[in-house]
Amino acid sequence: MRFEEAYTSWQDKRLSQEEAARLLGVCERTFRRHIERYEEAGLEGLIDRRIDEVSHRKAPVDEVVRLEALYKQRYDGWNVKHFYERYQGDHGGQRSYTWVKKRLQGAGLVETGRRRGRHRKERPRKPLEGMMIHQDGSTHEWVPGQSWDLIVTMDDATSTVYSGFFVEEEGTLSSLRGVRETIEAKGLFSSFYSDRGSHYWFTPKSGGEVDKQVLTQFGRAMSHLGIEMIPSYSPQGRGRSERFFGTLQGRLPQELALAGITDMTAANAFLSNQFWPRFNATFSVPAPEAGSAFVPVLGIDLREILCIQEVRTVRSDNCIAYRGMTLQIPAHKHRCHFVKAKVRVHEYPDQSLAIFHGPRCLARYTRTGALVEDAQGTSEPRAQTLARKKEAA
Repeated sequence: MRFEEAYTSWQDKRLSQEEAARLLGVCERTFRRHIERYEEAGLEGLIDRRIDEVSHRKAPVDEVVRLEALYKQRYDGWNVKHFYERYQGDHGGQRSYTWVKKRLQGAGLVETGRRRGRHRKERPRKPLEGMMIHQDGSTHEWVPGQSWDLIVTMDDATSTVYSGFFVEEEGTLSSLRGVRETIEAKGLFSSFYSDRGSHYWFTPKSGGEVDKQVLTQFGRAMSHLGIEMIPSYSPQGRGRSERFFGTLQGRLPQELALAGITDMTAANAFLSNQFWPRFNATFSVPAPEAGSAFVPVLGIDLREILCIQEVRTVRSDNCIAYRGMTLQIPAHKHRCHFVKAKVRVHEYPDQSLAIFHGPRCLARYTRTGALVEDAQGTSEPRAQTLARKKEAA
């Protein structure tokens, strides 16, 4: 209708071609093309012929159907980025990430993401790997019907995961295990960053500041190794690890389901052998600066430091009580008995036990309290050993 008005005004010489073109918002040359089409075919000639044409870039319908069927049958519940990696790597997909996302959203298979909040400034990463280590746990239904804790120990500079495993419940032993696996893999690090969990810190007042003078079992071990502990006072302070666990919760359950894993032992084997190497290759970033703050471990027995240590007084029968168990101290060649002596019980991440008198190990035990070996390396008390040898002679 506007073209007819401009065309009539031009025909009546009330407007020039330049003025009529300006009225339509086109250039003078385009207006002349419109005149030719209008005089040849009327208003039908002005319709854009591309409207009736199918774009040569449009994907075939069967390709869209295959994509949707693949997602429904094998990857239902996966986030788009995770699915797109498999779509490209395992299924030879050639389409862009945006195309895949829009097809899945259009089919109602994935939800449209919420609008992002206001801009926040991210805390800069540490310049060197090994300068700060994060450790945190996440309780989640990683496999259907079972809620486990995932304990992850990662580098602040690179986001590389050095240790990650499932346990029934997060605690001192699981945290010590994560630190030990990290040190064995890379060496001693400078600082340790965590939340204010009771196994990390003693907090006199709920929600208040931690007391760095009163050490927990974990704090004692870090102090022994010369590692500085840094508490976090808000979830925002742990933003990097919080986002990290969000990524894991959107990927790991699907990976475990795809592999058919439902028990914790198989899940931990899958993590160490397959998942973490692939995850680190995808999400690790180079450190801001070249070099490393890790230092080698020299002359340190990590097993005897990264454990729970508690003092007990030996009873008159050369036994001590520990966590509902009675641990019998075998006879020792350097001392007649240990009655009323102060000894130290070591509980390791695998829940095995040992008794120390000063620097000397007197005996080791299984998690149930059964004697494994005494100070002489025998698997039974020395008195029983001598009696058995005498009888045999």
